[in-house]
Amino acid sequence: MNQTLLIELLTEELPPKALEKLAASFAQTIGDELKKMQFAPADAEATVYASPRRLAVQLADVAALQPDQKIARKGPAVTAGFKDGQPTPALAGFARSCGVEVSALSTMSDGKQDVYAYESVKQGQPLAAVLADVVALALKKLPAPKLMRWGSLDVQFVRPVHGLIMLHGDAVVPGEVLGLQSGQSTRGHRFLSEGEVTVANADAYARTLHESGKVVASFDARRELIRHKLTEAAARLNATIAAPEALFDEVTGLVEWPVVLEAGFEAEFLRVPQECLILTMQQNQKYFPLLDASGKLMNRFLLVSNLETADPSFIVGGNERVLRARLSDAKFFFEQDQKARLDSRLPRLANVVYHNKIGSQLERVERLQSIAGAIAHELGADAALAARAAYLAKADLVSDMVGEFPELQGVMGMYYAQHDGEHAEVAAAIEGHYHPRFAGDTLPEGKIATAVALADKLETIVGIWGIGLIPTGDKDPFALRRAALGVVRMALEADLDVKALLNIVAAAFPAGKLSANVADEVFGFMMDRLKNFLAADYKGDEIDAVLAQAPSRLAEVRAVLSAVAAFKVLPEASALAAANKRVKNILKKAEGEVGAVNPALLSEAAEQALFAAVEQLAPQVDGQFAARDFAAALTQLASLRAPVDAFFDGVMVMADDAAVRNNRIALLARLAGLFNRVADISLLAE
Repeated sequence: MNQTLLIELLTEELPPKALEKLAASFAQTIGDELKKMQFAPADAEATVYASPRRLAVQLADVAALQPDQKIARKGPAVTAGFKDGQPTPALAGFARSCGVEVSALSTMSDGKQDVYAYESVKQGQPLAAVLADVVALALKKLPAPKLMRWGSLDVQFVRPVHGLIMLHGDAVVPGEVLGLQSGQSTRGHRFLSEGEVTVANADAYARTLHESGKVVASFDARRELIRHKLTEAAARLNATIAAPEALFDEVTGLVEWPVVLEAGFEAEFLRVPQECLILTMQQNQKYFPLLDASGKLMNRFLLVSNLETADPSFIVGGNERVLRARLSDAKFFFEQDQKARLDSRLPRLANVVYHNKIGSQLERVERLQSIAGAIAHELGADAALAARAAYLAKADLVSDMVGEFPELQGVMGMYYAQHDGEHAEVAAAIEGHYHPRFAGDTLPEGKIATAVALADKLETIVGIWGIGLIPTGDKDPFALRRAALGVVRMALEADLDVKALLNIVAAAFPAGKLSANVADEVFGFMMDRLKNFLAADYKGDEIDAVLAQAPSRLAEVRAVLSAVAAFKVLPEASALAAANKRVKNILKKAEGEVGAVNPALLSEAAEQALFAAVEQLAPQVDGQFAARDFAAALTQLASLRAPVDAFFDGVMVMADDAAVRNNRIALLARLAGLFNRVADISLLAE
């Protein structure tokens, strides 16, 4: 009879940030292995459990005995089985290896030919014979790079292990894992539960732990319970919670019986920038800051305790004392930093190594000044303001606050610049130039911030690439892919020539520091990032057709893509795309330089008609392209279908007469130039 299987590993407190991944991997391997061995059907449902002190999985519909398995061993081909009425050595050897006579062999097809085979039945094993090995394999596959030993046992795991449940229905499956014999008892909450908790049946696991052990075993259920309790508590205070999803996950990995408590701190700390206070609460203490209706930090916060008590005042008071010390540190750092102007910190950047091959952070700042100023000029913004913002952009790296909280770089620079009386756009750009920091992040606001952000990211990409540290596979230690994607996103919005910018950036480095072709190589790298970015909204062949032209002004790319997509649905599109492929192939084989078309050498009516159509159409297409009316330019090409078809039907391009042949190739080159004025339509799928 098939029943639910429960496996639980009782441990010391597991790493909270890794808990969910550990549990998912544990359950995945056990489920996969038991399904592979046919103990469970392929669609058997697995339920994952994970708390700070346990990893567990329930797998439904598991058999106590593995089904018998038919095994077929394939041997030599039937055509090579006998010679002169006797088994060949190959056939005789195959029979011996199977432990039978040749007469006991059967034949079957291997998909190509008939072969001799030996069919047998392997008796299914009981679950107890394999389960311990399956659990051991699941533990071995856990994504846990650091393991530890404990006691006198010669075993290793993420944390010391104290108990093992392997329960099939209500029956214990005997076995040993990590030196522990399986049973059906576990431990509940470390402080709210006493003694062992016996799990009578595999299906009763979560309920038993909840009722008798004060443990919410499901990670997902516990996270939602925490979220619900926090939301309710915040609503009572007319507040909203300031917390990333990662904090919910981490706190879920820290508690087994979540209790939400409200606490507070002195209002005087609110004079410190709220980003500092929020980061202190979230990162150091795992608290949940509260914002009022205007988005301002309140001097109240929520915490999730792992203890339930009639009088939580001691828990609240203890957490408030710890936080007060943390906030006092932040307040001290902030006040000390304000005693020195931001620009007075710049000389200290000379002692901060950016990279030993391309200098210090101060040398980098000098490059950023010139690059940001040049980009601001291209954007029609104040180049002096952009240069000033770039000059100050990295000064907060040597501040006390950023030394304590590196995540606040840029944010603190903005506050200190405001305190120093810097121009508002300069202060905003110091924070904004780090944007976009990740996929989906906001772009920098304003032209000054955009200029500095582009300068910062382009200088990083060109500099690091230029000294040979090119991303490979999944290795990208300087996050060049992320920086390039940020540049692509900004360039799609700003009317800038990216190739020209890359040349400006490369020229800002000392001569001979970077590889000679770095600007061209980085442009190709950025085109790859652009292709990936556009793939969410456009088809691959459309993107290939547009990017084949290596567009330097990315702000036009979306308009060109829309025009290509509209052209692609025209009835003439597939024929013209096929013709363009044919033209490209002919031009690839052309020898020597292709000259201009000589009308006097056009003897065939079809080539004369095509030449006339191209000459008539070219000025219109050029004008529409210049006006950035890409859709109209591509639509015009549809009128070429008839003369193009007639040309290929009636004209031999590779004529014996060299002058005629070269003239026809020149005509096709003129046609190709018109075809590809907007995009390479030969790349469009038919």
